[in-house]
Amino acid sequence: MDIQIISRKKFLHTVWWALLGSLLIISIVATLGRASMNFNAALTDKPDIAIYLLLPGENIRETKLLRDSGDERHYLAETEEGPKLIILKRGPEEWFVEYVEKLRD
Repeated sequence: MDIQIISRKKFLHTVWWALLGSLLIISIVATLGRASMNFNAALTDKPDIAIYLLLPGENIRETKLLRDSGDERHYLAETEEGPKLIILKRGPEEWFVEYVEKLRD
């Protein structure tokens, strides 16, 4: 491509769209990176949010923290099937579900 035959207007138009496209790509990647950091923090730092992520099929409406012993947390969760006792335990890097028991109404 000969740079001498490109008009100034066409050159500035191309540069404008290149900058706009670059900013769009950077903002999308930054947003996805931030979201993945939030999910990672939810599984490691905030077990109250992790209970919803670790049990996606349960359709949990409300949770109540019953006991917190540092590495283990006991929750009373209200689901469509009725109340359930859920115990989350902290692993080396993240929280995981140790025990789920359906309770009577």
